Amino acid sequence: MYRVLSQLDEPCYIVRSGERITATHRPPIDAELLAAAGPVALGRLAVPGFTQRHQVRYPYMAGSMAGGISSVDLVLALARGGHLASFGAAGLPPARIEDAVRQLSRQLDGKGWAANLIHSPMAPGAERDTVDIYLRHQVRCIEASAFVQATPDLVRYRAVGMRPDPHTGVRALNRVIAKVSRTETAEIFLRPAPADVVADLEATGQITAEQARWVQQVPLADDITVEADSAGHTDRRPLLCALPLLMRLRDQLAPGVGIGAAGGIGTPHAAYAAFALGASYVVTGSVNQACVESGTSPAVRELLATVGTADCTMAPAGDMFEMGVDVQVLQRGTMFPGRASWLYRLYLDHAGVEDLRPRDRERLETQVLRGSVAHTWEAVSAYLAEHQPQELRRAATDPKLRMALLFRWYLGLSSRWATQGDTTRAADYQIWCGPAMGAFNAWTSGTPLAGSRNRRAAEIAHQLLRGAAYHSRISALRLAGVHLPASCSEYRPQPVH
Repeated sequence: MYRVLSQLDEPCYIVRSGERITATHRPPIDAELLAAAGPVALGRLAVPGFTQRHQVRYPYMAGSMAGGISSVDLVLALARGGHLASFGAAGLPPARIEDAVRQLSRQLDGKGWAANLIHSPMAPGAERDTVDIYLRHQVRCIEASAFVQATPDLVRYRAVGMRPDPHTGVRALNRVIAKVSRTETAEIFLRPAPADVVADLEATGQITAEQARWVQQVPLADDITVEADSAGHTDRRPLLCALPLLMRLRDQLAPGVGIGAAGGIGTPHAAYAAFALGASYVVTGSVNQACVESGTSPAVRELLATVGTADCTMAPAGDMFEMGVDVQVLQRGTMFPGRASWLYRLYLDHAGVEDLRPRDRERLETQVLRGSVAHTWEAVSAYLAEHQPQELRRAATDPKLRMALLFRWYLGLSSRWATQGDTTRAADYQIWCGPAMGAFNAWTSGTPLAGSRNRRAAEIAHQLLRGAAYHSRISALRLAGVHLPASCSEYRPQPVH
């Protein structure tokens, strides 16, 4: 019965012949038909808008993971498999972003792919430089993350790609996929770019008068990803609540915008549930970090293969430390969450590092910084002098800011130690991870995909979509009154042909 059910390109009939109930592709004439389900095409799990817009075969996206964890190799593998993937540009220097964009443009001509643009309130220059690179190399799709407003550089990217269209009036060559978790943020992307931002861009010559007019005729985004309980930056909102809420808002403001589901998508059950709720596409994150093509270290991939659903926690975010923003990280096998949270408590309770109690300062220098405060500040100062000289000038007269910058040094390097596999800092690895990783490990237990060296991004995408299609068939039969054996209730990974 499972063999028949899992052949998704064939119809499935549940029939009774005497006392025997079975599944078949072509029911015997003398059998009683109990229920039927047609073939299921993976590309048709959702409405075709997403696949058509982004020139991909499947309604599946691999979201960007910062620091190049969503690597060039990862994007290449998924794009060649017919899926959309976003390069993890956040936190990388401009030269490395430009090199990645060159490689992807050259090797994926005609195939859909994306690159990340993260809102950087602490370093607005990084956002501007990244948009310059994307416009220079004609990157046609970005995944906009952490935005709480329509910034000038985001609007500039959208506006520069506007063109007239004889059928629709205007067409956006530069596509935006916005990652949000709140309705108020989603509304920004469901409406056209703010008039005042557009006017300033036109007045300063960054966009033309035609582009200014066209960009206010379409929503700021083509698609909006509803981010639920995901790795990294997350509000940990339940997808069952957030997705229908934002879909209703979309229907009111911009019916043509696609709505995707992210956070917790690590099993076929979860992917099917998202499609059943009406998602235009699903987005994975944590499970891709565990793949051989990801830009993290083998040590991290091995650790991720052991994760359970309860092995994640929240810790202070390095890029928004002073604002009290958290990220979801792996707790198992690392001391980073506890140490990062302790640093934030020190920041709240003291006016500067000079005010720390002797035992706290000793712990800071021996366990966290692994060097004196003075020595570490020299490294921080050297970096700021080159990249953010205005912050260095402010820190000279602001001990609270100096303390924050010192702590951010640790928070920023901890993710790099993880991606580089620095064994001397294994206890301080910051690994962005959500519960989807544990669910994926449980589902693949006892299969070839259980081993970290066997995990390839395109195959995992294919298995999750096949599993979602399988569960759509099971659901249709269940709604028709068919109670299938327990051995048929779970899709099992099958070899990819």
